[in-house]
Amino acid sequence: MDTESDQRADRGIDVSVVVPAYNRRASLDRCLTSLLVQRVAKEIIVVDGGSRDGTRALLGLYTAHHPRLITVIRDAQPGTPGGARNRGLERAAGRYVFFCDAGDHLAPDALVRLVAAADGNGADVVVGKVAGARQGLRASADSASLTAVYDDLSCFKLFRRDFLERHAIRFDETQRRGEDMTFAVHAYCHARVISVVADGDCYHAEGGGEASARDPLGWLRVVRTPIEVMVRHVPPGALRDRLLLRHLRRDVLAQLGVPFLAAGEAEREKIAVEVADICGQWLTPGVRAGLDGVDAARVAALDDPDRLVRLALVEAAPLRHRLTGVEWRGDRLVIEGWAALAGTDGVADSTGLTGAALTGTALTGTPLTGTVGLVLRERMSREERVPSVTRGGTGAAGSFTAVLDVAALPPGVWDVHVAVECEGARRLARLGSRREPGVGVPPAHLVGGVVAVPFLTRSHGHLGLDAGGHVVRVPAVVRLTRAWWRGRRLRVEGQALVGEEAAAAAVRHLIWRERASGREHRERAVAVGPREFAAETAGLRPGTWDAYLELVLGGPPVRFPVKVADADALGRPLRWWCGALRWGVAQWTVRPYATAVNRRLSVSVRVATPLTVVRRMVRVLRRH
Repeated sequence: MDTESDQRADRGIDVSVVVPAYNRRASLDRCLTSLLVQRVAKEIIVVDGGSRDGTRALLGLYTAHHPRLITVIRDAQPGTPGGARNRGLERAAGRYVFFCDAGDHLAPDALVRLVAAADGNGADVVVGKVAGARQGLRASADSASLTAVYDDLSCFKLFRRDFLERHAIRFDETQRRGEDMTFAVHAYCHARVISVVADGDCYHAEGGGEASARDPLGWLRVVRTPIEVMVRHVPPGALRDRLLLRHLRRDVLAQLGVPFLAAGEAEREKIAVEVADICGQWLTPGVRAGLDGVDAARVAALDDPDRLVRLALVEAAPLRHRLTGVEWRGDRLVIEGWAALAGTDGVADSTGLTGAALTGTALTGTPLTGTVGLVLRERMSREERVPSVTRGGTGAAGSFTAVLDVAALPPGVWDVHVAVECEGARRLARLGSRREPGVGVPPAHLVGGVVAVPFLTRSHGHLGLDAGGHVVRVPAVVRLTRAWWRGRRLRVEGQALVGEEAAAAAVRHLIWRERASGREHRERAVAVGPREFAAETAGLRPGTWDAYLELVLGGPPVRFPVKVADADALGRPLRWWCGALRWGVAQWTVRPYATAVNRRLSVSVRVATPLTVVRRMVRVLRRH
């Protein structure tokens, strides 16, 4: 027998949007407006759980103006959010279902993009980018892996409705918190294709903070349910370990941070016991291997509440830092700075730094000890390098001097972080946004044939090192010293400098680029001295060709225009007659010259027929 939803599906609805609403009059107007402007065939199902703040009256106005689009289900008493969503799902008739909270809203084209991804990829679930999400999706994907989307366990996604029906996926109506996590986990585990739409924000959440921070003990009891659902569907192995790692890091061990500090002594003991019980059940060797230093230290301290407090203090304390100097000493980059963990509320004495050692007092009166240093992290590979650090620097409290062996760094873009290690936990912050007056970065330097360019980011002034010239412009100069003819080959000689350093060893090719067509002609360039290079060119076709010297400096090849400082360095034009299949007998004229703007080396290649040459000579004779 057909269900009511099956009978109503003939209306050709693409998306059923389910909105639970209880006492949300202030925000519901914006939510419904954002849904009405979506350019898809839609229905909006609002489940009102007995609101008393004017929500019912507002819904009456909307249904009067949009009777074919908005349906209101009225419950006499407020139930759980999961119950309201289930009732909306029972009435849904669209091919897809989207869940939206009454306090949130959608981007104007969100459902168009989500439906297009679902239809184009045959996706059961489509994850849209949430505005401002800390663990935001970086790139769209037609078919994403489970681990790629598992950080997002909200229900604010597009779900194929027959997929939900086929697997009997519903919200747990007994849960007052975390029901969306359980629903999302269940859907993820059954989905054949999960697509991601991250080319722009889709969903704007206006939620009021983490419920786990308000009641960490209650949250730890709630989070067991989605974990149990996941382990029922995913067999033991690497995939399950990666998903468990997400739950333990974000949902379980995170409760030993700021929420742990805010709890009373008796509640802290209960939180530690609950976390220990969860870890005892699901902390496999594979999960343990994936824990970072802070979480590994927390696991080791589960039977030591005082140390857990100290770890939480280290995590909560603001990390203050200042860059006081950057300079080259030979082939090593020396970075000087200062760092300190500031005190937090409830701490008897602010934590601070003496030399390169951290000292202070925790809530229990137990002294904290640790060290400060630097960590270099490569942007693409996320590889980390830790340079040697000595005390002293400027002599101020918390000062340090780090010496980077640049020759040992693989090519890449290395971001510089200040690091404080304390109680087995590591705090990191990008270094450079706060600097002593007048502190900048030194010039680029060649180290073992690799260009090393210290830089400060434009947005925040963070310090970094580009080894190889990947993202920072290399300050190289290529100067012409002489251009002369060897037969019909144009020999170009010049100097290549990076900053003020000789760079001829890095030259590879002299590249001629035809200005109109963009065609390129490549000739081998060789070093003939520390700064000097030479290259010979023949075979340029008619046109105007601009000269560039290509260098390899540890990263991708980079090219620089050949500058002409002295017009006397340019060779004379060369003319010769030869036969050509296209033009017959013709006169070729090749003229090196410096452009009027920027004085760059270029070559003009012209071909003239005998008749054209005769006419040109006649015009010259007439002028004389």
